[in-house]
Amino acid sequence: MPKRIIILNQKGGVGKTTTVINISFSFAYLGKRVLLVDIDPQANATSSFGIDKRRTNPNIYEVIIGKTKVDDAIKQTNISGLSIVPSNISLAGARVELGSLPNRERRLKDALSCISDYDYIFIDPPPSIGIITLNGLVAADSVIIPINISYYAMEGIVELLSLISKVKRNLNPSLFLEGVLVCMFDARTRLSFDIYNEIRGYFKEKVYRTIIPYNVRLAEAPSHNLPCYLYDKNSRGAIAYIELAKEICSK
Repeated sequence: MPKRIIILNQKGGVGKTTTVINISFSFAYLGKRVLLVDIDPQANATSSFGIDKRRTNPNIYEVIIGKTKVDDAIKQTNISGLSIVPSNISLAGARVELGSLPNRERRLKDALSCISDYDYIFIDPPPSIGIITLNGLVAADSVIIPINISYYAMEGIVELLSLISKVKRNLNPSLFLEGVLVCMFDARTRLSFDIYNEIRGYFKEKVYRTIIPYNVRLAEAPSHNLPCYLYDKNSRGAIAYIELAKEICSK
């Protein structure tokens, strides 16, 4: 069965979707069979692979509410070894509809239980805590938390870890913290090193050795519907995500 990893931080702007896009590509680049499951109604991961999020039918919304099987919603990207279950804004309505459905926290897990043709499944949830994100946590085997280098980097982390603990205790006993990824690191500033040391002191060995640098190419690539490596393979951001994939695979 594939390993299912959710990339989660309830704060926006921390590099969550950037990480999902580039780590999915990097694993495929290393020869792994990868499925990206976009459960964010904003559907940025979907559009970043050149898929029109306004015309994705069926998509993850139909899967979660039970209108279609996940196999019918999977789309092959233009990258060998990388497929995606796309999202669009209709998923926002599922927050209301799920309230009346049975096993509402397990809809995604049940849908993905039949998937066996991949080595890894990466889940991109919305940057908020709600029933959609809860479905992602119940479906996942583990969590990667991206944290950006900023003054408020650790804000909300205690609440996030508390949520993971509650899900593990009540809904998904096998869930664990895969690792913590430091993003947007600017080696030119003392602040970056101070915050990195704070993160490292809190999470200790859970912090990946690979650090994602502040890199303009990472911000530019999605507007070209490309992961960073295909936009500029020599950029520091692209190289860092390949190294991260290697680090995760080696564990």
